[in-house]
Amino acid sequence: MSEVRADTITASDGTSPVTLTKQSAAKAWSIFDQVNSNTIDDSFNISTITDRGTGSIYGNYTNSMSSVNYAVMGASSPVASGSMSATNQNRSTISSADTASRYSMNVYADSSQAMQDEENQQALAHGDLA
Repeated sequence: MSEVRADTITASDGTSPVTLTKQSAAKAWSIFDQVNSNTIDDSFNISTITDRGTGSIYGNYTNSMSSVNYAVMGASSPVASGSMSATNQNRSTISSADTASRYSMNVYADSSQAMQDEENQQALAHGDLA
């Protein structure tokens, strides 16, 4: 039986992180503020976010997926991370694999079903990288 112990694993160049392919780890995630600053608050494997209009964005991957057959989960909140309270209203968030190089997400206010910008739009992608 073999055992591998390591504190850090790097790519063969000795400095880059190891690329995760054909594994179940998240391949991309992002937190985007579409209200105050129209900026990415934090992310992994997301190069840019394209604001498509009220409540609608594209998340553009730094490293594309191998195909359009991957899963994207989205969530949103009217307040920043760490500020959730019991009085926040629910939102409907629809997200999907748009192309191998980006996901799309739409956010709706539950009461009116109108598209709505949110301060905290989160997305998570699982699948295989190209």
